[in-house]
Amino acid sequence: MIALLSRLPVGGRGYAGIVAAITFVALLVSAGLRSAPGVMMLPLEQHFGWDRATISAAAAIGIFLYGLVGPFAAALMLSVGIKRTMLGGLVLMSLATFSSLWMSEPWQYVLSWGVFSGVGSGAVASVLGAAVVNRWFATRQGLVMGMLTASTATGALVFLPLLAWLAEGGAWRPVALAVSIASACVIPLVLFFVPEHPQQLGVRRFGETEESAPPPPMKQASTPALAFTALFRASKSMTFWLLFGTFFVCGLTTNGLVGTHLIAFCGDHGIAPVQAAGLLSLMGLFDLIGTTASGWLTDRYDPRKLLFVYYGLRGLSLLALPFLDFSASSLLLFAIFYGLDWIATVPPTVKLANVHFGERDAPIVFGWVMVGHQIGAATAAFGAGAVRAWTGTYTPAFLVAGAFGLVAAVAILAARAEKPGTRLAMA
Repeated sequence: MIALLSRLPVGGRGYAGIVAAITFVALLVSAGLRSAPGVMMLPLEQHFGWDRATISAAAAIGIFLYGLVGPFAAALMLSVGIKRTMLGGLVLMSLATFSSLWMSEPWQYVLSWGVFSGVGSGAVASVLGAAVVNRWFATRQGLVMGMLTASTATGALVFLPLLAWLAEGGAWRPVALAVSIASACVIPLVLFFVPEHPQQLGVRRFGETEESAPPPPMKQASTPALAFTALFRASKSMTFWLLFGTFFVCGLTTNGLVGTHLIAFCGDHGIAPVQAAGLLSLMGLFDLIGTTASGWLTDRYDPRKLLFVYYGLRGLSLLALPFLDFSASSLLLFAIFYGLDWIATVPPTVKLANVHFGERDAPIVFGWVMVGHQIGAATAAFGAGAVRAWTGTYTPAFLVAGAFGLVAAVAILAARAEKPGTRLAMA
């Protein structure tokens, strides 16, 4: 994947591919950080005696801030630049996770892995991919966005087996240290090899011609208020609320529920954490395929129809999971079926944002849509933990999430196509 990105040329040179490849790595590490709380849940419970709801609350705060920071990070990218925003996020991620090595109270876990790592990883999230795609690519935006989005799956693929192995025997400190070191290693790559804009190098965006739409400006006079200004403009459109609502369901049904609780859910059925992490890793492998394919499809087909398929299949798979026998074959089938569209929803959602809000506002608007995603994820991260604590089973949480997936599929298909720049009408 990284090799493919790095070969993408601009003006006969590989600058766009290099920037995309480093962005992929940064997003991969950010995804690894966000997947670590799921691995540490049982070790923290065993080591400190903290209950599942308390640990889930910290994960929920981190997930929520990961999304909330998005639109403000997108605004910062317009003012101080993409490079500085990436560096700030990576430094904060590394320091926050490293400082957690000395925690002994729940509030310290909330502060390090919830607040600070949530803010840092929020600056290195999907809004970063959207900003890089708009700034460096005039064509094949859906395909490249799919590849960058797939880094979330690849993060699980790369990090989860390693983190689960480090956590064997109830150890959690090696997990925190590994994430901190990985974040720190990306900093010099960004510092020395990420130009701010193609114009600084005297090259054009990938696929740009004389007839192409003008590229976004290098920088704009911007303050955090720009995030609210873009939100105010977008909130007048039904498109925004449809994307916000369906992405709430996306977060509810992916990293909030499965990403945070699947290892513990499998543990309830006698499956070892390393084996359960391998299941998540397998999902990551199939999502790497599915999300990249989704980007390719988004360049060619109606994104609404794609989203209908993705949400519908996801909802059905979550409804089926609690009734499986949790044998190796049934879990393999679930991993393939669910994994293929784990985050395949991102490329068509970004495409709809670009079409309806323009390339200037689209990354910020998508940041606000990501807030909806993370609110849904935080709801599932805390809610599923609370349901497990109250009822002794995760089954109700998975059934509710599956039902929401089907509702999102119907809602997105009920939207009638509209011309760019107009509000989305409902059929």
